[in-house]
Amino acid sequence: MSSRAALDAAGITDPALRRSYLRCRELHARYGRTYYLATLLLPPARRPYVWALYGFARCADELVDDLDTLAGPADARAERFEAWAAARRAEFARGESEDAIGRAAVHTARTWGIPIEHTDAFLDSMRADLTVTTYPTFADLDAYMHGSAAVIGLQMLPLLRPADPGAAAEPARALGIAFQLTNFLRDVGEDLARGRLYLPLEDLAAHGVTRADLERGAHTPAVRDLMAFQVRRARDWYAAAAPGVAMLHPESRPAIAAATRLYAGILDEVERSDYRVLDRRARVGRATRLRVGAAAYVRARRAWRSSSRVPSQVQTPSVQSTSAKPNSRSSTGA
Repeated sequence: MSSRAALDAAGITDPALRRSYLRCRELHARYGRTYYLATLLLPPARRPYVWALYGFARCADELVDDLDTLAGPADARAERFEAWAAARRAEFARGESEDAIGRAAVHTARTWGIPIEHTDAFLDSMRADLTVTTYPTFADLDAYMHGSAAVIGLQMLPLLRPADPGAAAEPARALGIAFQLTNFLRDVGEDLARGRLYLPLEDLAAHGVTRADLERGAHTPAVRDLMAFQVRRARDWYAAAAPGVAMLHPESRPAIAAATRLYAGILDEVERSDYRVLDRRARVGRATRLRVGAAAYVRARRAWRSSSRVPSQVQTPSVQSTSAKPNSRSSTGA
């Protein structure tokens, strides 16, 4: 099904809003390939909302992570981010946006009742990336990941339609953290190039590794053991998240199961490389992605129902207009 057909299935008809969703889709397809592949396993009517959540997160990420921007004055970077964050936050609060990306993100939040507190937590973590370069303990890192990863899982949760949103919230949070820890391990070298280290300093000390060792790209036995420890920790979070899949609507399960398998596959690749993550980026091969995706697509097609649409109570003309008042629905957010 085409992207425009997915917008039709979601009942999104306003031309400006459609353009915003399609722009988010472009960002998602370009920068989040594994995540985007998994999105194709959701019923078409729900895909645009995932594009919007990704597009918003990607824009914030670019503001704090762009290498050209990082080369500039720190004060200028902070000022640029704060101006963007304040504008977007105000748009979420009033329920309307004229921004090319914000329009779809605000519409998604209103449609699915995603609490603004999740947006606030996300912006707080992005703000930390402007000044924080290390995390002394895992507890410190976990606080950062609440906004950078856990709330992404919580924002997604309404779209996945769990039978009991309250029970599904903690597994959704755990899966967001599992994905984030996988990214941290995969991107150690790239993050160091940006001046950041997302491996807790207490872990480095426990394994006799220094930041200088990592910056030199040294693949010593101690570094290998450190990375093996990080893989085990990430797998523990995947295990904590696993019960959540069965809590989701049957239409949502194939997408999340496939995303989990593909992301966890990055850890397999890290192990196959003997934990060499400082000078290379572990990737799940195209053949594996297609194989997992194809099998999951068959299961997804069986699970989809012709009635799959956004909730009828929000399918109103006011939802289509970016000048409408915010929807009063509330929900637990992933």
